[in-house]
Amino acid sequence: MIDTMLDRRTFLRYAGIAAGAAAWPAISRAASDTERPPNIVLIFADDLGYGDLGCYGHPLIRTPHLDKMARDGVRLTSFYVGAPVCSPSRASLLTGRYPVRCGMPGNTGPGSDRHLPESEITIADMLKARGYRTMAVGKWHLGHQRPELLPTGRGFDSWYGLPYSNDMRKPWVQTDEPLQLYRDTEPIEHPVNQDTLTERYTDEAVKFIEASDDAPFFLYLAHSMPHLPVRTSERFRGASDGDLYGDVIETIDWSVGRIRRTLEEKGIADNTLVIFTSDNGPWLDLPERMLHEGVERWHGGSPGPLRGAKGTTYEGGFRVPMIACWPGHIPPDTRNAHVATTMDVLPTLAALSGATFPGDRTLDGCDILPLLQGKTESPHEYFYYFRGDHLQAVRHGDWKLRRETPNAEVELFHLGRDPRELYNVAGAHPEVVQHLADRMRDFAREVRRP
Repeated sequence: MIDTMLDRRTFLRYAGIAAGAAAWPAISRAASDTERPPNIVLIFADDLGYGDLGCYGHPLIRTPHLDKMARDGVRLTSFYVGAPVCSPSRASLLTGRYPVRCGMPGNTGPGSDRHLPESEITIADMLKARGYRTMAVGKWHLGHQRPELLPTGRGFDSWYGLPYSNDMRKPWVQTDEPLQLYRDTEPIEHPVNQDTLTERYTDEAVKFIEASDDAPFFLYLAHSMPHLPVRTSERFRGASDGDLYGDVIETIDWSVGRIRRTLEEKGIADNTLVIFTSDNGPWLDLPERMLHEGVERWHGGSPGPLRGAKGTTYEGGFRVPMIACWPGHIPPDTRNAHVATTMDVLPTLAALSGATFPGDRTLDGCDILPLLQGKTESPHEYFYYFRGDHLQAVRHGDWKLRRETPNAEVELFHLGRDPRELYNVAGAHPEVVQHLADRMRDFAREVRRP
């Protein structure tokens, strides 16, 4: 059963925004060996696949800055998103909850009235109440119908970016609502020059970091790419052996390098946690509506050794790259295969910042700093794969049970022996099938909204 939602404004008042950050007591692990809690840079790519980075095995795309970040920190190989499509995945990241639990199981966009419920509390709400400066740069996609639904109404001091996906305009989407670039609540550019978008996002992120003072900051950089249509500037076009898609990934890699260099030049790299991940897997098997203005079927990314892609509950839709770097706190050049999720980001940052969270709602994420440090195994006994509001699969250890529809064939995969999900062994393990089917049924009942 869903816990009763606390009014968001009531939470913010209790959290101490009006009275100051000191009104919000710590519940866990604020950084005790520094003068202040760590800065946080959270970089969220769009539709970047598990196999799209050099450090995750791509043979052609060069990502030296992300590869170095992996050497300087930890690379997770069983990291999952909350949903295989854009809006639900972002809702899950920012609230620490499964999308069906936080009221955002499907996408929003032009013409839609769907948005992240105002009763939900975001990472930015939480950190702002602890005295953090907060900024969102890039794609939002959690509601744009009223100013209070934009990032500046959801805990961010400022925002520069797009309200939803970069294809949500004609000819790809049949809408008369223009795609516009925003600063805070005001549109500032139409049509949007997408060729330079990644570089301009990076400029805004760097300016925010350079303006940091004695207060800790939270930067949420949500790139609009490599979601189609992929675009980059003349500076990067043709530079990659991975065609235009590779050019776009290498532009994002350049962006990561520039941000990390800015942290070093500012002298704050050692007290900044940097996280890089993606909202879901690559967009493959494109619908015909996408094949306009130079978009080609091969402009999608790679799930690497995994089966499936964006929009599916196979591993290629849910499992994404995740790199975390925090000098002196996360051991360098480590790899971790234990299960973790984007829903873990909020509880982890709560612990690092000394923040509390209302007890009136269920958090599905956990504090995973000990896991990132190699001190413990996954805190997740089960992970659930939702497509919209339908629960299609569950993972328990190396076992994964999947049933796409109630009438579909039951699939059981052992992800340790068969990460590509090629061999259905349901017939050989009826007891595992029954146990996981029972877990799926019980969890579906738990999160079902009245």
